[in-house]
Amino acid sequence: MTAIDKIQALDHIERELILCLQSAGAALMELSKEKTSQKATETNVNQFLKSLNNVETKLSEQINYLTQVSTGQPHEGSGYASAKVLQMAWHRIQHVKSRIKELEECKMRYIQANRIQGNRVGPNQNATSTASVLL
Repeated sequence: MTAIDKIQALDHIERELILCLQSAGAALMELSKEKTSQKATETNVNQFLKSLNNVETKLSEQINYLTQVSTGQPHEGSGYASAKVLQMAWHRIQHVKSRIKELEECKMRYIQANRIQGNRVGPNQNATSTASVLL
């Protein structure tokens, strides 16, 4: 069943619901009269109950359909799963970029610390102090 068919089914349910409300209103109008017609009241009540039963049946069918297609599995024609995968991939890329930036900053601090330490120590001592830092 296509989306247009589903929309048409919902439109039919809406029209049936309007008929149901009209029948209920007519039954109440008949009951509010001083001289009520039992036959007219029964006809309106029966029409109301019939319409109400149709609405309930059709709505139950729609709800059952929706529970079948909303199980978390991608639905044919649904782009949700693909969009979610794309969003998660984008998030992972952003995380990797921020982690690389943090590592670059850490590397620069390490290089600057070694340069400062190299300036304080003589050229011969620089090699041994760098070796001790690496160990």
